[in-house]
Amino acid sequence: MRKWFLAFLILPNFALAAEFKPLFDGRTLDGWKHVGEGGFLVDDGVLRTRGGMGLLYWSKQKFGNAVIRVVFRTKGKNDNSGIFIRIPLEPREAMMPVHYGYEVQIDSEPERWGEDDHHYTGSLYSFTRALAKPAKPYPEWNTMEITMKGPRTTVTVNGVTVTDFKEGDPVPPGTPQSPQRGPRPNQGYVGLQNHSGQDTVDFKEVSVKELK
Repeated sequence: MRKWFLAFLILPNFALAAEFKPLFDGRTLDGWKHVGEGGFLVDDGVLRTRGGMGLLYWSKQKFGNAVIRVVFRTKGKNDNSGIFIRIPLEPREAMMPVHYGYEVQIDSEPERWGEDDHHYTGSLYSFTRALAKPAKPYPEWNTMEITMKGPRTTVTVNGVTVTDFKEGDPVPPGTPQSPQRGPRPNQGYVGLQNHSGQDTVDFKEVSVKELK
């Protein structure tokens, strides 16, 4: 009786974990395509950025109502990358997703670029101000979950909400260097940015849980 009860407790947790589908298999780049400079390599079970600016995107499916879970670490305190969402078309060059999708930023020290909290890890790059700053430095891993439900996007980093945004919310005016303003689609491709040769970011999990 006791063994059956313990199994009953374990099974629901297993079922919950199984709701996330891995997009990165830990060994290959199967299902992924890259545009732009630089690239990604698979090293000891992680995706590692090299060079840039470029974008590695999941080419097999667009995602709408879904949770994208990414586990990452930055080699340096202020190394830069991003997770792109809501890209309407398969990108043919690296800057198209910047202007037609959203970049969920990875950068724990944006002030080194003369930028503010609208460019901190977990913010929608230049659109939303970070509500908190929970990112951990190397060698610790960070878990980011990006939830898309219709026109609303929420982002947590290590369980703390950093962004809660829906289309139509006020955003700062853009600059010539900012992504174009305007609405993004409710569904699109997702991708990972390799920012430059001076930035190294590792990803050991990229997975998705589709929502109704």
